[in-house]
Order: sequence, then C-alpha cells, then structure tokens
Amino acid sequence: MIDFNIAPYVGTEETYIRQAIEKRKLCGDGTFTKKCSDWMKEQFRVNQVFLTTSCTHALEMAAILADIQKGDEVIMPSYTFVSTADAFVQRGAKIVFVDIRPDTMNINENLIEAAITERTRAIVPVHYAGVGCDMDSINALAKKYNLKVVEDAAQGFDAYYKGIPLGTIGDFGCLSFHETKNLTMGEGGALMFQDTAYQEKAEIIREKGTNRSKFFRGQIDKYTWVGYGSSYLPSDMNAAYLWAQLESCKTIQDDRMNTWNYYYKHLKPLADSGKVELPTIPDYAQHNAHMFYLKLKDLETRSWFISYLSEKGIMAVFHYIPLHISPAGKKFGRFHGEDVYTTRESERLVRLPLYYGISEKNLAYVVKTIYEFFELKH
Repeated sequence: MIDFNIAPYVGTEETYIRQAIEKRKLCGDGTFTKKCSDWMKEQFRVNQVFLTTSCTHALEMAAILADIQKGDEVIMPSYTFVSTADAFVQRGAKIVFVDIRPDTMNINENLIEAAITERTRAIVPVHYAGVGCDMDSINALAKKYNLKVVEDAAQGFDAYYKGIPLGTIGDFGCLSFHETKNLTMGEGGALMFQDTAYQEKAEIIREKGTNRSKFFRGQIDKYTWVGYGSSYLPSDMNAAYLWAQLESCKTIQDDRMNTWNYYYKHLKPLADSGKVELPTIPDYAQHNAHMFYLKLKDLETRSWFISYLSEKGIMAVFHYIPLHISPAGKKFGRFHGEDVYTTRESERLVRLPLYYGISEKNLAYVVKTIYEFFELKH
C-alpha cells in the first residue's frame, strides 16, 4: 500500500529528544522551544512566535487576543477544518460562511464585504493547500471596517503571498505542525503576530493565565494568576522533534516540491484532455507543495476513483465536508449568499499521496494507475 501520508523524519530527532531529556527540562519554553521560535522569527520576519500544542490552540489564542465576544460575527470559508470555526464558537461568536473561489479553493475575497454587518469583528482567511488568499483585498476590507484578520495558515508553513510569509500578513497567523503537515512535531502549532503590544497578553493566555513568563525573565520576584488563560505550551520534547526538521527545512520542502512537480508534469495531459483539473497557483502565490489534488467530474466519479486506487494499493482521500452543512455548522453559523462552489468543488476534489521521501517508483505507479482508471472509464 502506498500511504497517503507518512510523517517526515530526518534522522536527528532522537538525538535532540534525548538532549531535552538529559536537560531535565521537558515542559514548555525550554531550549528547543526557543530555538524553534527564534528560527521562525528570523525566517518569516515576524516579531512574535509562540509555539503551541496545536494550530487549534493557536487559533483559540488568536480569538482571545482579537477580543471576540458573545454575539460577534466572524467571516470565514465553509471549506475548512472544524478548528477554524471552533476557536471562535468557543468565544460565543456566530460564524458567517461565504463561498470559495473554484480556482484556489480559498475564500472568495469579492464576497466578503456583502457579508459584513455591524456585528462583524474578524475575517479568517484559510490558505488552502499552502496557496495564499488575496490578502491585499482582505486587509483592505479589514481596515475599512475596523476588523481583525486571523490567518489560518495551518497548511501555509513556508509559503508566501507576494513574497510575504503566510501567517504574518494579518493581525494574527496560525501554523500547524501536525503529523500530516510539511514539518511536524506530532501535535503542535504556532501563533505569530507583528504587533508587540499583544506579547504580554499572549504570554499570560498561554501560561494558564499567569505572568510566569515575566518571572522566568527575572522581571518579577514571583508569579500569580492575572487573567484568563489555558495550557497551550507544548513539551520541549515535541519542540526537539520539530527543531530537527527546521534544520532540514529546505531539504524537506525541496523534496515535496519535486513530488508536486512530478504529479503536475505527468498528469497535465489528462487535464489538457478535460478528464481532470489540476491545482491553480496564482501569480502572487509561492506555494509549499503541501498537497497535490485533482478535481474529477463529480462525486460519483471521485468515489469510483478513490475505490479504484485503493484496490491497486494506493491511498487517495477526499478532504473537508463543508462546515455549513454539518450539524454544528447549522447550529453555530450561517451561509451568506449562494453556495455556488463550496459544496460542488468539495465533492470533486481528491488528494494524492504526497510526503517527504516518497519514491519516484511509487509516484510513477500512482500516475500509471490514474491513467489506467481513465482508460477503463472511457
């Protein structure tokens, strides 16, 4: 079986985890946590990076820092993972879903303004497949209506919009280091922002509502409970695993890009003949080869396609079921305007195996099997 995903591994992870154990500093904000944060600050030219236990928790922190209150409205695409909405629902917000663009699967920036009401407090663009949303348009709307922008860049690590790293363009950006992502720490994420005015509050939220960070910097002689917070700190052992991968970031990313380009090159004849659609990368976007997907004719064809590949030992999978048609989506949100593309495109999309180290032999087999499917179908 050719797996859909295998968590990346570069070979130095155990060494660094052992070092973390030997230091007897296993909780958060240890040596490796700081190494990871400093690396991202420099690489992504961002003032603040807080490593978290998940991208979900990074989004929750962003929702708190954005001061989302009960009854507020938050605009986002329906085609996303549940965490994008959950983080704001927990604050009592109403989610307002808008349709996506069929080319990038990102939120349609041209539909956002019509969804804004006097209750709207934030826009949450989701950078699907590491392809950036139109952030100029989104930031312009946010400025016009005094809204916060929280980038869900779970899939956007080391991807760029007009040369600017995803997750550093809005007020807050949230990364994921789940094992399905380009780089991983098993479970983990990061909250990023440029405005240092949020630093102290972010530290308090992340440290269970205490000013413990100030204590460890020697700024106060004891720490205490000063506000709302939770436990968002990852173990330094998790950070040690991530540090090994950050050191090898270029190697991992180049390998994934080679795989993405292989698929694109060899499957383009199918797209040219109208049998499939391939991913679209706008001129403004530098993607990170987070995933490679195809769009088939319809749901029935996609189901047949996935089943056929499975029979041949290849695991290919669909992605999100739109949130607005889910039980919780109906309870906590509403869809503004017409669902022209969200459901239709989600039913056609299928993701192919893509992970660090996948062999060209396996890639060739996947491509060969896809061509066989269309020969059988037609």
